[in-house]
Amino acid sequence: MRLLALALLLATPAFASEDIPDQYPQSLLYSKPVEVIPHVFSAIGATAPPTYENAGHNNNLSFIVTGDGVIVVNSGASYLLAKALHDEIKVQTDQPVKLVINENGQGHAMLGNNYWIEQGVPVLAHVDAAAEFEHSSAQALTSLKAYAKENAEGTDPMGPTETFTETRDITMGDFTIQVLHLGPAHSPGDTQVWFPDQSFMIAGDIAFHERMPPIFQGTCTSCWIETWEGPLTELSPTYIIPGHGHPTNFAQVTRYTHDYLVYLREKIAEHLDAGGDLAGAYYVDQTPYAHLDTFEELATKNAGIVFAEMEFE
Repeated sequence: MRLLALALLLATPAFASEDIPDQYPQSLLYSKPVEVIPHVFSAIGATAPPTYENAGHNNNLSFIVTGDGVIVVNSGASYLLAKALHDEIKVQTDQPVKLVINENGQGHAMLGNNYWIEQGVPVLAHVDAAAEFEHSSAQALTSLKAYAKENAEGTDPMGPTETFTETRDITMGDFTIQVLHLGPAHSPGDTQVWFPDQSFMIAGDIAFHERMPPIFQGTCTSCWIETWEGPLTELSPTYIIPGHGHPTNFAQVTRYTHDYLVYLREKIAEHLDAGGDLAGAYYVDQTPYAHLDTFEELATKNAGIVFAEMEFE
């Protein structure tokens, strides 16, 4: 029945929530966790940048009730957000949290680690994500304190307690999952949680569809496309929880991630072939994606970064 409900959801337009400050006022979470497939829940974050109103919950915080313990995907952007998620887990089950997986090294994936470590829960991340967080955690904490104010209390940046390089196979209760690093994508150590028996993936920030994909300094967009066309397409999950936005299907995230990257690179290539410079690159046409949340914040930045990447390719 839940799979039918999800199929109906995917058959109709999913509306992003950039303009809604908070959907769950009684909790620090932006939204109440929903059961996406049986025993797999996700608290869908805002598709806006982090703000005081959304408390930094602008990515998806998911958990799996396995029958023999709970696996959490993403610690959240703060100690208090991690606690708020744990409070919701306790509503659903008496099973203890036995593992936390960080999807990447960004603050909204890892700054809540110290809450879980305080509970005695191991935290797993890709080795590159751990290194990225070690490098950027001080800045991430400063940013958190600036926008979250009192909601940053208790947050003490801590990296994962365990790391992996390519794959970690986990069997717990009724679930067999694979923690994957399919290849270079959005940020160092991007991690995907794959459910082979359900053809389901908690994809992390390799995949976007309701908000514009952010491209960072150092992101290799050609590598991201290769990862997509290679190992990710080989898996072709039926259902996906992306890093940001509502659960969807593989075709939808392909349209708004892979196809966007290909489109932007084509536009920058045309601009370079015409002798264009960096100043002009900011204004290449991205209007087919102007309806995506965070378009105004990211479109010109993305174009400039891709120009710098492609200028000497």
